[in-house]
Amino acid sequence: MKLIVIGAVAAGTSAAAKARRNQDDLEITIYEKDVDISYSGCGLPYYIGNEVESIEALTPRDPAFFKKKYNIDIHTAHLVTKIDHDNQQVHVKSLKTNETFTDAYDKLVIATGAKSIVPPIDGVDLPHVHALRTVQDARQIKGYIDEHQPKTAVVVGTGFIGFEMLENLIERDIEVVIVEMKPHITSNLDPDMADYLEDKLVKKGIDVRTNKTVKGIQADHVKIDEEETIPAELVILATGVKPNVELAKAIGVEIGETGAIKVNERMETNLKNIYSCGDCIETFQRQTHKPVYRPLGSTANKTGRIAGDQLSGGSLEFKGILGTSIYKLFEFTVANTGLSEAEARAEGFNIEISHNIKPDKPAYFNGTEMNIKAIADRDTKKLLGVQIVGQEGVDKRIDVFSTLVTYGATVDELFHLDLAYAPPFSTTKDPVHYSGMILDNALSKGRPLKTSDDVRELEANGEKIQIVDTRIEKQHLANCVDGAVSMPHAVIRARLNELDKNLPTVTYCNSGTTGNAVQNILLNHGFKDVSNLSGGNKFYQATKKTRDQ
Repeated sequence: MKLIVIGAVAAGTSAAAKARRNQDDLEITIYEKDVDISYSGCGLPYYIGNEVESIEALTPRDPAFFKKKYNIDIHTAHLVTKIDHDNQQVHVKSLKTNETFTDAYDKLVIATGAKSIVPPIDGVDLPHVHALRTVQDARQIKGYIDEHQPKTAVVVGTGFIGFEMLENLIERDIEVVIVEMKPHITSNLDPDMADYLEDKLVKKGIDVRTNKTVKGIQADHVKIDEEETIPAELVILATGVKPNVELAKAIGVEIGETGAIKVNERMETNLKNIYSCGDCIETFQRQTHKPVYRPLGSTANKTGRIAGDQLSGGSLEFKGILGTSIYKLFEFTVANTGLSEAEARAEGFNIEISHNIKPDKPAYFNGTEMNIKAIADRDTKKLLGVQIVGQEGVDKRIDVFSTLVTYGATVDELFHLDLAYAPPFSTTKDPVHYSGMILDNALSKGRPLKTSDDVRELEANGEKIQIVDTRIEKQHLANCVDGAVSMPHAVIRARLNELDKNLPTVTYCNSGTTGNAVQNILLNHGFKDVSNLSGGNKFYQATKKTRDQ
């Protein structure tokens, strides 16, 4: 049996390698239009920033490796120009010699990946304007910087690549402005968490421009909207990617509603003997079973392995994704898994939200705070999704949360997790435990939460509430929630008569713990409606500027 794979990055090589493991007598050929194969695309910004010294570290495998280890023939700089489905052939052109030929297959894997979206802006074809998708793109960008030594740059887009390029350009002593056309940065976070992250970046001195559209690019600047310009001797377009589906579409392969190739759980297309995997396919969200397009290296490898297994007699099937992602941005780590608040509301869930700000380990081991936004379903009490912005330890917490969401954990179960503890690694009650405790208290123990947005909405609607700042007077005077009265925890019992027991009340402290303690006191003294401010004053102040605009 002859297998042909189109594409030799993550998915294509994974499919071929798995097929070889299952069947040693397969004849396997891969055609790749690029000159680089099986590379780590996520590491490319760090090569440009000189953190990864050699491009070879990101491209450790060449065709000779696959021939020696797997007996797989990989032909680079070979473009598949057409698929003849009726005769089970591909038409191929060598980009080095311009030779054209056909090759027959019994089974075909389309792993054509994705390409950068280049917006229709005047000036995008100028030599200092680049998008980053391939190893060759990285070589060109690094070469341009090394030769021209630009001092100013604009990065357009705040996705993973945009932020990673921001950091790595700054590492090369380039003054960078990052521009985002949407009202909030980073689409993998809800607006409140995005604003929290933006506050951290602005305080660090990063120039972030949201709600701005690039109208044109000149040799030394970009034009924003109608009148504003930003100096830019280098422009990076990090405006997303779209799937390469032209080959597949031309022969009648079904395209899904996301614009990517539609496959089933076995990576089969609608055409017999044709499979597809990687960044050119749409997958489905595990919780909703709805189609999604989330091109990530981890998913590409997974779907490639499934395709290779299925076409060679195996039984692996795809079970969906949660959209779990993580990236580094200076000293910060940003991660998410499962449904966002917006997605959960769109699906009709009756949700509870908590913002839990806790250190990853004790202060005497230099613990740093992370903010965990957790979303749960009030009806089933299941955890639906989590977003985290922090520094250390974010990676292991998001993986725990991803596992919990995968297996349908309810919020009360989080407290009972037997997580590893020692002071160099965690606090005695881990931030994961605290998120479960907060949500369980809200859902089952009569300790409701209100978010900063809830409070702002109540005030905007003119509804009468009393807001109690439980911190010490000095902290209250420095900054406080709008309309709050200062009643420190230490004196609250003596001043209960100053509050109206029948009026909706919101308590808060810096991050939530003391606010909850005062919430308990008020409820125990007959107050009817008392909520704790989710994330406390820290989260309220961090999102104040952008949310109040």
